[in-house]
Amino acid sequence: MKALYTLLVLLCFMSYVSAGVVSDDLIKSGDDAGAKEYYAEALRFYQKACNDDLALGCYKLGIMYNDGLGVEQDYVKAAELFQKACRGADVYGCWNLGFLYNNGLGVRQDYIKAAELFQKACDSGDIWGCSSLGFMYENGQGIAANNKQAMNLYKKACNMKDQSACEEYNRLKKQLEE
Repeated sequence: MKALYTLLVLLCFMSYVSAGVVSDDLIKSGDDAGAKEYYAEALRFYQKACNDDLALGCYKLGIMYNDGLGVEQDYVKAAELFQKACRGADVYGCWNLGFLYNNGLGVRQDYIKAAELFQKACDSGDIWGCSSLGFMYENGQGIAANNKQAMNLYKKACNMKDQSACEEYNRLKKQLEE
């Protein structure tokens, strides 16, 4: 059954390539394959989408390398792919690259670069970008400590329905009122 599915996926992939179907279809096909843990097929679809300069394809391919899904875990490769995704305006690529810089995974640890990437993600409406940048402001990581700015960022993430950011906002607000 898996061999039949693999054959169908490959035939579908070849028809996408020959028909010039938009890269968004490659992402959907990659998602479908990945959901069934057919990582080799997902990898091919995401690689093709990334090669076609679809930022989301680069991000999803980066996740595969970051998490070791169907490939050997490789933070350096993940960082390269997240960088390409971020340059293509994929906010999740920016946040993930910021996470790698913040933790020194696949890149030299650089809190300033992490803060810049979290800011870019937050400015584009990413909850985790705002929460992560809030944490960095609160702790003075890569930027000057500023509890009011941290509180504002936590509130922004809270307004986007991040419950942990709501808790951080309330904790910091109470702390500043004392």
